[in-house]
Amino acid sequence: MLQLNLPSYNFKIKKVNETLYIFDSQRKKYVKLTPEEWVRQNFIRFLLEEKHFPSAYLAVEKELVFNGMKKRCDAVLYDGQAQPLMILEFKAPHVPLTQSVFDQVAVYNYRLNVEYFIVSNGLEHYCCRVMKEHTKFEFLKEIPDYTNFLNQ
Repeated sequence: MLQLNLPSYNFKIKKVNETLYIFDSQRKKYVKLTPEEWVRQNFIRFLLEEKHFPSAYLAVEKELVFNGMKKRCDAVLYDGQAQPLMILEFKAPHVPLTQSVFDQVAVYNYRLNVEYFIVSNGLEHYCCRVMKEHTKFEFLKEIPDYTNFLNQ
């Protein structure tokens, strides 16, 4: 798979009938290895291992209902009181991170009302704080360690 702008990690990958699958340690099962899944798996490992995010607080493929339609966040991080803290949205490396990607996160945030979100295609990463009083985003220079996130 493509080398991303993230540290390298070892994954359990298997091949079934010419299709590759990667073991998702959060969902405890093998999932089809698509370019977007490659980004998700690498980015989640980065958050867990480098930024010390607690794996128990991370929900992958979180389903939401918005105006009667089912939507699915790539991942949601919760705080210690089980309140949503951050939305994580992943795209395949060839997908540019345009305004429409940020708009997609804004739709999810209408339901979750989080303070932070991360958008990544594995090559570019954006970590933003939602400035609710001004209805705009503040782009952070880097992704903080989990303990610093709670203190911002």
